[in-house]
Amino acid sequence: MLKTTAMLALVLGLGACAQEAGLNYQTRGTLGIASQNNAAVHRGEGEYVIELGKRFAREIPTTINFEFNSARLDASARAVLDRQADWIKQFPEVRFTVYGHTDAVGSTGYNRSLGQRRANTTVQYLVSKGISRRRLQAVVSFGETRPAIDTQERDRRNRRTVTEVTGFLKRHQELDGKYAAIIYRDYVESAVAQTTLTESGEIQSSISSGE
Repeated sequence: MLKTTAMLALVLGLGACAQEAGLNYQTRGTLGIASQNNAAVHRGEGEYVIELGKRFAREIPTTINFEFNSARLDASARAVLDRQADWIKQFPEVRFTVYGHTDAVGSTGYNRSLGQRRANTTVQYLVSKGISRRRLQAVVSFGETRPAIDTQERDRRNRRTVTEVTGFLKRHQELDGKYAAIIYRDYVESAVAQTTLTESGEIQSSISSGE
């Protein structure tokens, strides 16, 4: 009985220490502690895909638009895709999907085909900029079924492709479940050590965020 009581007290004490030290992984952020990251890996990479997708949408335009009944990339679309390609190159472990859309004019079958052509054209351009084809998917076309603007008329805003983060490459040599480290990698690398001289001539180092 005394032994059981002592063990219970030890467990409760350790639990209290963990809470006091802030080790409750359910309350930690995305970077989290090892147990949180391991649990997330077992649950799947979904939460990290969402986090990286949010970052992609914050930093880079995800949408390009097309002329009526066209899958041709104009100068504006190519400029956006150039930015997307530069961003995607930072994350060689990540997969992306390009979704093709149309406006409501035309038959459902034709619009699905047109949306697919737009997605294919977008992927081909990204590949031409050095992105591996196996990291890009262009097999989903929503046609006119998911408009950005709810109208039956011609609307350029609906004639678009949208690039989204959709997962991590399996068995990538740099992955090994380190999803959070990948998401925040360049933030860490942007902290550059700077060396300055003090008035006494001593060398002093400081960290710059790169901002």
